[in-house]
Amino acid sequence: MLEQVKRDIQNEWFQQRFSNDGQRFVAWYVQNIHRRDANETVEDVTDGSDDKQIDAVVIDDDSSTIFVIQGKFVNGSTVDAEPLREVLSSWVLLKDLVQLQETANQKLKRRLPEFATALEDEYSVSFELIVTGELTEAANADLAQFQRELADAEDFPAEIHIVDIEEMKRRYSMALERENPSLSHTLELEHGKYMDMQLGTTRCIVAALSLSECIKLPGIKDGTLFQKNVRQSLGLNNRVNKGIKDTIYGIESDDFFFRHNGITALCKRAEVEDQMLQVTGINVVNGCQSLNTFLSCSERVRKLDNAYVMFRFYEIPERERADRISISTNSQSSVKPRDLRSNDRRVLTIKQKYEQKYSEGYFITKRGEEAPADKNQLYVVDLLELGKYMMAWHSQRPNVSYSETKIFDKHFEQLFRRNTEYLPENVNALNRWMAEVNERWVKDNPLAMNESLLAMKAYAPYHHLYAVSLFFCRANRIGSGVPNPAITYERALKSQLIKHVVDSAGTCLNGALETAANEPQPANRVFSPQNWIRTKSCLAGIRQSISNYFNFLPSLPEGGDLSKKLHDGLKMQNDQFEERWAAD
Repeated sequence: MLEQVKRDIQNEWFQQRFSNDGQRFVAWYVQNIHRRDANETVEDVTDGSDDKQIDAVVIDDDSSTIFVIQGKFVNGSTVDAEPLREVLSSWVLLKDLVQLQETANQKLKRRLPEFATALEDEYSVSFELIVTGELTEAANADLAQFQRELADAEDFPAEIHIVDIEEMKRRYSMALERENPSLSHTLELEHGKYMDMQLGTTRCIVAALSLSECIKLPGIKDGTLFQKNVRQSLGLNNRVNKGIKDTIYGIESDDFFFRHNGITALCKRAEVEDQMLQVTGINVVNGCQSLNTFLSCSERVRKLDNAYVMFRFYEIPERERADRISISTNSQSSVKPRDLRSNDRRVLTIKQKYEQKYSEGYFITKRGEEAPADKNQLYVVDLLELGKYMMAWHSQRPNVSYSETKIFDKHFEQLFRRNTEYLPENVNALNRWMAEVNERWVKDNPLAMNESLLAMKAYAPYHHLYAVSLFFCRANRIGSGVPNPAITYERALKSQLIKHVVDSAGTCLNGALETAANEPQPANRVFSPQNWIRTKSCLAGIRQSISNYFNFLPSLPEGGDLSKKLHDGLKMQNDQFEERWAAD
């Protein structure tokens, strides 16, 4: 693995963008393990002078986790405790973001506003120390102490994990299979602490597994072990997880087995031979929080001799049956707001009307649901994405579109209260507009957008959609109001202006970012694109950029003809605009 990393970082891309092998090593890890694209990787890496022992900051919205990364690209075979102390030092500094903002380097300053926003959204924090050698015995002792200190902190709980070459190799393999991973593992069972039984046609193995054996399972931290789970780790500040941690560190850890309800795993095949359990295609459907907490306290867990948890392994190769069991097993688990809304009457009404109008289409309401193979992908709509489109278009708040929780919890009533009357043509139009937008957010960068903008693919495309709606407002000289989505798409399609509108809206978005970046900043502050994209000030900047575009058209060669074509082709009636749907 180390030889592969050394070869990979000699690649021209790493050589041109990062000044030394230490930075390239961190960038390689961010790109290959956290699966960040090229632009995101450049933004995430903060290594350099005054980096405050923070080499990279990765904010993963899918897992609601902030990863703070420190890399040690050393030639020696062992690593002492000094890097661990550096991680602890960075943890202390991150507690005071105001002070850190004043002393950190420019790269880190740009990441801190997004870091702060993620903390406000209750993201968990995970420190990762990536090393090319093994920790010394003294360093391992310090690791156990630091894990406990970070986990016990009431004001800023966090996790710390060591990623050595073996762990990196495992994570790299998992990352390559992330789209459709199949995990296999061998566990050591203890004599007298397991049962192997047949219930009907199903093989069941119930075992008391030591916590130290549990943390050896692959795919805990990256979530691939929990594909069928309704959620990922909720972090150490969750009430239940705090209780698990307290029991692990408490004097009653021997009673852990009796205090825990157990963990359930499905697998395609299970075989026991000489007290070794070989499982293929394993997937934990109940126990995500517990296993993540065990891993967060790994050094303590490894020293517990009598801490066990009940583990149930069900050999179920049939996918449909496994899915049904997974749902039943998780019926008492907390689920995301979007899941709770999937059977809402208003949502089901939209689905019914849409599929009646577009027989070749399909409206996905449930997480993990897939459209039938005979449906036209151009007409497949996902409830989650539709909520984000509505937030950007009807509420004119693309800076909120990134947050699934806010859309389906805080703002659901505002967005969907009138949707018993929401036309399927509008659903289709928003979906088609966004498909056009997404075609511009690709590696080739056809609109030559700023790299900082491309690094925000989780947020910025919704601002692009917002800019499309503003194009119709400005073309019709409407100061405030939201155009009907179906009519905008119909007008642009008829006048063959779809490409021009989407391209120009993207260019205006890019111009708004660059204008904001060139504005003077307060002392000890730097412009942060990640912070700007989430603020209302960026919306005013986009609106002004589009206004400038239309104002400058007549002065350009053939600008008058283009201006007339836009005003004529995008012409709408006043009653085809409505008030913004309030979302704040």
